[in-house]
Amino acid sequence: MAKDRVAGSAKQAKGSVKEAIGKITGDSKTQTEGSAEKTAGLAQNAVGGIKDTMRDATKPR
Repeated sequence: MAKDRVAGSAKQAKGSVKEAIGKITGDSKTQTEGSAEKTAGLAQNAVGGIKDTMRDATKPR
């Protein structure tokens, strides 16, 4: 598993929490930052998935 997948998942979780806190407190800046961080985590996780796929595809059988 690529490090990007782990880091992306962590960033996604952190962003979700931050977004929820922003919603609860009514802080739109925190909510927006959390949403952006969650999206960045999703993208990083996707990159890790692509790396895993490429590594598996190029492995000798």
